[in-house]
Amino acid sequence: MNKISITFPENFELAVQTTAEELEAQIRLMAALKMFELGKLSSGKAAELAGLSRAEFFEMCGRYKVSLYNYDTDDIETELKADLDTLEQAQK
Repeated sequence: MNKISITFPENFELAVQTTAEELEAQIRLMAALKMFELGKLSSGKAAELAGLSRAEFFEMCGRYKVSLYNYDTDDIETELKADLDTLEQAQK
């Protein structure tokens, strides 16, 4: 497995009231959440980066308000219009 090293100020973990190990886990989680949110990682790869199962990662997405669905605004509008057209056709 590859490793990335991050330099941070001395006693930084104390400033954020955590241990060095917990800080590392938080940084990995935040990176995984952001990369997933930006569509750079799948949920499975993001979970792997965060050191979590997919179910645990989805729970973290909810906790940090990261949508599980990354739709472009235009895509959402197109989907909604298609759904409305389908409903109108079904009602005829």
